[in-house]
Amino acid sequence: MPLSIHSFECGLVATNCYLIIDEATRVAAIVDLPNGSLPELVEACEKERVEPSTILLTHSHWDHAADLPAALARWSNIPVLIHPDDAYRLADPMSHTVWPLPFTIDPVEPTGWLNDNDEIILGETRLRILHTPGHTEGSVSFYSEADAVAIVGDTLFAGSVGRTDLPGGSWPTLERSLHERLLTLPDTTVVHPGHGPATSIAAERRSNPFLRV
Repeated sequence: MPLSIHSFECGLVATNCYLIIDEATRVAAIVDLPNGSLPELVEACEKERVEPSTILLTHSHWDHAADLPAALARWSNIPVLIHPDDAYRLADPMSHTVWPLPFTIDPVEPTGWLNDNDEIILGETRLRILHTPGHTEGSVSFYSEADAVAIVGDTLFAGSVGRTDLPGGSWPTLERSLHERLLTLPDTTVVHPGHGPATSIAAERRSNPFLRV
């Protein structure tokens, strides 16, 4: 049975939060936690009758992690996994917001790491970790070959790519991640980005102006 992906657009900058469920076993995980996402997540979990087993972060910018403390209060002892190069923002989030926010984000300590080519086992689903830096140092994507889906954070969007002008960003690094990691995936791969609608590798290879060599 396939992996089901439920998306919620939340927060000050319309960030996508994902609840992913392995339908064969009903094991679930959360990917990214923008501010304001928790109520919709709780409602979706109750509707689907699942309890998330882990929190996976594509990166640690505030708009992808602001509701992390609230989620840990709701689901105590749930593991929080992130690439080690991005953990420093979780330790002191208010020092890395770039601009003032109308709320405060409490520090969180990750419980484990997402390293390149590691696998996350979610019931019968296997998610391969692709380290795709450039937007941040520790940005990652989650790829299921069997389901032909990739959750890519702010690395790739429909018709665009992640910005690299924020601290920790690098255009040459992002370009390598795009061409050497994401564009090597099959064209049929459905791409779920950190902002905006889903797309596909084929569509972005064909028409994304930032991917032209």
